[in-house]
Amino acid sequence: MTSISPPPSRIYLLRHADAQHATPGQRDFDRPLSDDGYAAAEIVADKAADKDYKPDLVISSTALRCRQTADAVRRAMTPAPEFLFVDALYNATLDTYLDIISSQTTVNSVMLVGHNPVIEQTLEALIGHDALAAALPNGFPTAGLAVVDATRSGWILKEFLTE
Repeated sequence: MTSISPPPSRIYLLRHADAQHATPGQRDFDRPLSDDGYAAAEIVADKAADKDYKPDLVISSTALRCRQTADAVRRAMTPAPEFLFVDALYNATLDTYLDIISSQTTVNSVMLVGHNPVIEQTLEALIGHDALAAALPNGFPTAGLAVVDATRSGWILKEFLTE
Protein backbone atom coordinates (compact mmCIF):
# COMPACT_ATOMS: atom_id res chain seq x y z
CA MET A 1 0.00 0.00 0.00
CA THR A 2 1.08 3.53 -0.76
CA SER A 3 1.72 6.09 1.94
CA ILE A 4 0.78 9.72 1.29
CA SER A 5 1.32 12.32 3.98
CA PRO A 6 0.64 15.04 5.08
CA PRO A 7 -2.93 15.66 3.80
CA PRO A 8 -5.10 14.85 2.00
CA SER A 9 -6.76 12.65 4.59
CA ARG A 10 -9.57 11.67 2.21
CA ILE A 11 -9.22 10.79 -1.45
CA TYR A 12 -12.10 10.43 -3.87
CA LEU A 13 -11.41 8.47 -7.04
CA LEU A 14 -14.09 8.92 -9.71
CA ARG A 15 -13.89 7.07 -12.98
CA HIS A 16 -15.53 8.99 -15.82
CA ALA A 17 -19.01 7.84 -16.77
CA ASP A 18 -19.79 5.77 -19.88
CA ALA A 19 -18.67 7.47 -23.09
CA GLN A 20 -19.82 7.18 -26.66
CA HIS A 21 -17.73 5.19 -29.08
CA ALA A 22 -15.50 7.31 -31.27
CA THR A 23 -16.99 8.34 -34.57
CA PRO A 24 -14.82 8.06 -37.69
CA GLY A 25 -12.01 10.58 -37.42
CA GLN A 26 -12.82 11.51 -33.81
CA ARG A 27 -9.98 11.44 -31.30
CA ASP A 28 -10.44 9.31 -28.17
CA PHE A 29 -9.78 12.46 -26.13
CA ASP A 30 -12.91 14.10 -27.62
CA ARG A 31 -15.41 11.32 -26.92
CA PRO A 32 -18.44 12.69 -24.99
CA LEU A 33 -20.53 10.86 -22.44
CA SER A 34 -23.30 8.63 -23.71
CA ASP A 35 -26.87 9.33 -22.59
CA ASP A 36 -26.49 6.58 -19.99
CA GLY A 37 -23.18 8.12 -18.96
CA TYR A 38 -24.75 11.53 -18.36
CA ALA A 39 -27.44 9.95 -16.19
CA ALA A 40 -24.95 7.82 -14.23
CA ALA A 41 -22.65 10.80 -13.58
CA GLU A 42 -25.58 12.81 -12.21
CA ILE A 43 -26.76 9.92 -10.01
CA VAL A 44 -23.32 9.28 -8.49
CA ALA A 45 -22.67 13.00 -7.95
CA ASP A 46 -26.06 13.37 -6.25
CA LYS A 47 -25.40 10.33 -4.04
CA ALA A 48 -22.04 11.76 -3.02
CA ALA A 49 -23.59 15.15 -2.21
CA ASP A 50 -26.39 13.47 -0.23
CA LYS A 51 -23.75 11.72 1.91
CA ASP A 52 -21.90 15.03 2.33
CA TYR A 53 -18.91 13.69 0.40
CA LYS A 54 -17.51 16.99 -0.76
CA PRO A 55 -13.86 17.28 -1.74
CA ASP A 56 -11.95 20.48 -1.13
CA LEU A 57 -10.51 20.18 -4.62
CA VAL A 58 -11.55 18.28 -7.77
CA ILE A 59 -8.77 17.51 -10.24
CA SER A 60 -10.03 16.20 -13.57
CA SER A 61 -8.49 14.95 -16.77
CA THR A 62 -9.07 17.38 -19.62
CA ALA A 63 -10.60 14.64 -21.79
CA LEU A 64 -14.19 15.60 -22.66
CA ARG A 65 -15.80 12.62 -20.89
CA CYS A 66 -13.95 13.46 -17.65
CA ARG A 67 -14.83 17.16 -17.85
CA GLN A 68 -18.49 16.22 -18.36
CA THR A 69 -18.36 13.82 -15.39
CA ALA A 70 -16.72 16.54 -13.26
CA ASP A 71 -19.46 18.97 -14.31
CA ALA A 72 -22.02 16.64 -12.71
CA VAL A 73 -20.05 16.93 -9.46
CA ARG A 74 -20.02 20.72 -9.79
CA ARG A 75 -23.81 20.80 -10.24
CA ALA A 76 -24.47 18.46 -7.29
CA MET A 77 -22.34 20.20 -4.68
CA THR A 78 -23.21 23.56 -3.17
CA PRO A 79 -21.07 25.49 -2.87
CA ALA A 80 -19.04 23.85 -5.60
CA PRO A 81 -15.50 22.79 -4.69
CA GLU A 82 -12.49 24.23 -6.47
CA PHE A 83 -11.80 22.58 -9.84
CA LEU A 84 -8.56 22.04 -11.75
CA PHE A 85 -8.31 20.42 -15.16
CA VAL A 86 -4.99 18.69 -15.74
CA ASP A 87 -3.77 17.37 -19.10
CA ALA A 88 -1.38 14.95 -17.37
CA LEU A 89 -4.27 12.76 -16.14
CA TYR A 90 -5.06 11.66 -19.70
CA ASN A 91 -2.98 8.60 -20.69
CA ALA A 92 -1.17 8.89 -17.36
CA THR A 93 0.68 6.34 -15.30
CA LEU A 94 -0.02 5.29 -11.75
CA ASP A 95 2.96 7.38 -10.61
CA THR A 96 1.39 10.47 -12.18
CA TYR A 97 -1.89 9.96 -10.32
CA LEU A 98 -0.09 9.33 -7.02
CA ASP A 99 2.19 12.35 -7.54
CA ILE A 100 -0.81 14.59 -8.18
CA ILE A 101 -2.53 13.33 -5.02
CA SER A 102 0.56 13.64 -2.83
CA SER A 103 1.25 17.18 -4.07
CA GLN A 104 -2.06 18.38 -2.58
CA THR A 105 -0.62 19.51 0.75
CA THR A 106 -3.00 22.41 1.37
CA VAL A 107 -6.32 20.50 1.19
CA ASN A 108 -7.85 17.86 3.43
CA SER A 109 -9.62 16.05 0.61
CA VAL A 110 -9.12 15.71 -3.12
CA MET A 111 -11.08 14.06 -5.92
CA LEU A 112 -9.47 12.76 -9.09
CA VAL A 113 -11.74 12.33 -12.10
CA GLY A 114 -9.86 10.06 -14.45
CA HIS A 115 -9.53 6.98 -16.56
CA ASN A 116 -9.18 3.25 -16.16
CA PRO A 117 -7.00 1.30 -15.75
CA VAL A 118 -5.11 3.96 -13.77
CA ILE A 119 -8.02 4.90 -11.46
CA GLU A 120 -8.27 1.23 -10.44
CA GLN A 121 -4.49 0.94 -10.10
CA THR A 122 -4.49 4.02 -7.86
CA LEU A 123 -7.14 2.51 -5.61
CA GLU A 124 -5.17 -0.74 -5.46
CA ALA A 125 -1.96 1.14 -4.58
CA LEU A 126 -3.78 2.85 -1.71
CA ILE A 127 -5.78 -0.02 -0.19
CA GLY A 128 -3.94 -3.11 -1.43
CA HIS A 129 -4.81 -5.90 -3.84
CA ASP A 130 -6.89 -8.01 -1.45
CA ALA A 131 -9.11 -5.10 -0.37
CA LEU A 132 -9.57 -4.05 -4.00
CA ALA A 133 -10.50 -7.58 -5.09
CA ALA A 134 -12.99 -7.90 -2.22
CA ALA A 135 -14.61 -4.52 -2.87
CA LEU A 136 -14.61 -4.57 -6.68
CA PRO A 137 -14.46 -8.18 -7.90
CA ASN A 138 -15.53 -7.07 -11.40
CA GLY A 139 -13.22 -4.07 -11.59
CA PHE A 140 -13.77 -0.32 -11.25
CA PRO A 141 -17.00 0.53 -13.13
CA THR A 142 -17.64 3.68 -15.12
CA ALA A 143 -19.10 6.43 -12.92
CA GLY A 144 -17.82 4.55 -9.86
CA LEU A 145 -16.67 6.64 -6.90
CA ALA A 146 -14.24 5.27 -4.31
CA VAL A 147 -14.06 7.14 -1.00
CA VAL A 148 -10.72 6.38 0.64
CA ASP A 149 -9.72 7.55 4.11
CA ALA A 150 -6.35 7.78 5.80
CA THR A 151 -5.93 5.82 9.03
CA ARG A 152 -2.97 5.26 11.32
CA SER A 153 -2.26 1.98 9.56
CA GLY A 154 -2.79 3.18 5.98
CA TRP A 155 -5.64 3.82 3.59
CA ILE A 156 -9.06 2.16 3.81
CA LEU A 157 -11.97 2.11 1.41
CA LYS A 158 -14.77 3.81 3.33
CA GLU A 159 -17.40 3.38 0.63
CA PHE A 160 -17.86 2.75 -3.06
CA LEU A 161 -20.72 4.50 -4.86
CA THR A 162 -22.22 3.57 -8.20
CA GLU A 163 -25.42 4.50 -9.94
